[in-house]
Amino acid sequence: MSATGVSVLFFASLREVVGVERITVDATSLAALMNELKARFTPEAYEELTAENVRIALNQELVNGDPGQLQGGDEIAFLPPVTGG
Repeated sequence: MSATGVSVLFFASLREVVGVERITVDATSLAALMNELKARFTPEAYEELTAENVRIALNQELVNGDPGQLQGGDEIAFLPPVTGG
């Protein structure tokens, strides 16, 4: 099954690093999505997206590890680390 139109959002400092707020990618899995991001962005930007402290949300729910199959219309968000004071 082929996913079409998975929305990918980048928040705060990650948005600054990649230079866009949102893109649409055809991907059926997180691995396929990451491959697409690696091809689209600079190595430095990709490194920021894959940093250990970056969180990923699928349809506004944080996920740990691989969320499984992506469907057309899903929304993936990359969230930078939150700092507080």
